[in-house]
Amino acid sequence: MKFFDEFREFAVKGNAMDLAVGVVIGAAFQNIVNALVGDIIMPPIGQLTGKVSFNNLFLNLSGTPVASLADAKAKGIAVIAYGDFINQVVNFLIIAFTLFLVVKIMNKLRRGRDKNEEAVKS
Repeated sequence: MKFFDEFREFAVKGNAMDLAVGVVIGAAFQNIVNALVGDIIMPPIGQLTGKVSFNNLFLNLSGTPVASLADAKAKGIAVIAYGDFINQVVNFLIIAFTLFLVVKIMNKLRRGRDKNEEAVKS
């Protein structure tokens, strides 16, 4: 019975619940970033680079001509879809920068709290 008591304590402990909330919020944030990159950031960049849709950029590895990435995938033709990779890199950079800002703000708040606690102790 002790094993289940320990597991219950772990599962309802603050850290586990904080982690669960963080995962859910992170998943929602990922959807927001995907929409931001796919619908707002990449279209103007595509327009500036010659009206190119980054989602459709691919390298055909076969000799068979295809009209689009969707056509190549439908026909089972081997391609390197580097346009989607570019989108994913932009997604990652936005998320990484946002997390950097969050951690930076949290550290600043923590330092301020620590200084206040030191002042109270003195």
